[in-house]
Amino acid sequence: KHVFVRRVVDGGERGCVGGECAGLTGSRADISTGRPPFLLDPDAMALQPQGDESDDGMDEFMDKFTKQKYKGAFSEDSWQEEFDQIPMFMKKAPEEIDPLKNPELACLQSIIHDEDRPPEEQARSFKDEGNEYFKEKNYKKAILSYTEGLRRKCADQGLNAVLLTNRAAAHFHLGNIRSSLNDALEAKKLKPDHLKAVQRGAQCLVELRRYTEALQCCDEGLRVDPQDKKLQELRATADQLRRAVERDARKARVKEKKEREEREALRAAIRARNIKLLEPPPLPRRRSDEEEEEDEEGRALSVGLAELELDGLGVESPTGARVFLDGQGVLLWPVLFLYPEHQQTDFISAFSEADRFVDHLSVMFGDELPSWDTDRKYRPCDLQLYFEDEEKEELYEVSPASSLLEVLQHDRFFVKAGTPGIIVLVRGSAFCSHFLSGRRVHRLK
Repeated sequence: KHVFVRRVVDGGERGCVGGECAGLTGSRADISTGRPPFLLDPDAMALQPQGDESDDGMDEFMDKFTKQKYKGAFSEDSWQEEFDQIPMFMKKAPEEIDPLKNPELACLQSIIHDEDRPPEEQARSFKDEGNEYFKEKNYKKAILSYTEGLRRKCADQGLNAVLLTNRAAAHFHLGNIRSSLNDALEAKKLKPDHLKAVQRGAQCLVELRRYTEALQCCDEGLRVDPQDKKLQELRATADQLRRAVERDARKARVKEKKEREEREALRAAIRARNIKLLEPPPLPRRRSDEEEEEDEEGRALSVGLAELELDGLGVESPTGARVFLDGQGVLLWPVLFLYPEHQQTDFISAFSEADRFVDHLSVMFGDELPSWDTDRKYRPCDLQLYFEDEEKEELYEVSPASSLLEVLQHDRFFVKAGTPGIIVLVRGSAFCSHFLSGRRVHRLK
């Protein structure tokens, strides 16, 4: 395909017409080969053959055409870039139109957005402009154009409804779901039978998980057009999701009730065994002098039903372990064994209250001793067990033959963070003597 280009130097005007144009003089630019167009000086037009002149005249004309180039023609090196500056042939308009760089485009824009035109005509121009931006997926620019159209406050409510609906679509694609919904609802007020506004509103309500409102919106639209497939699909989706939410809510209520009953049974079992739980300290707050005095009197230990969960004591994998009642009504506790000599710990996630400590120690320190016991001295028969009274900073010796329940029911044993802790030392070792020195130790009787 060929194009002819004419350029007038004085006026700076450029004109271009696709195809072969009668009456225009110039060279053909073969776009497929990328050859630039070169134009003759206006004086050369006088040599153009007229009527039925001979071929010799045409040859003379063509010779002049190739030898004398038009001084204001496109540059051979950058003709494509210059060609793209012509509004008619622009592949994409610039983001910001500079009148100095793009005078022709600025002129066209001023014609399109002439404020002397009627408001309806201006609003329609902005709508068309927004639609072009929307097709290019430039949704932010589209929103600005639709907004300018609405600011014209034209009397055509149908046009205003279209502007609002289109802006709602642009907001939706940007993820501004609430703004999209507001525009769709406003458009529906202006024109209740505008199905695109109804569809967009229902779509937004589904995205916002307001399924009951989405169903109502779909029903309103289907009363206008019962055969609208998009509204039928949206309604089916909203109904399905609403049923799923209601089903999940019922399951959650049943689960919550079961967990509440289990917690109450657990609390009752702990109370019945006279096991004392150490509550976590309350969050600090400003207190009156009288409250401070009352706190000093009974600050010893706040004993009650603390939240029974592990607080991350540096053991291997205790996350989520907590005391629970089994089917026979037996309490099973997470228990922490501490070995201060080697700064190591062991964790048993479900230690039955009826089990003896020696039973677990025989398994933990049986034929295969832990790797950190390089001296091979942690033998069940050589181990001493203690628990600490943190308030008085005293230690109480525990018999390995004792059950966990017997220790939990001790007058000075408090369960901290839902996890009983037991200190393990080697009887007669140098570290044991050093560790116990300076501490008050309550020995077994």
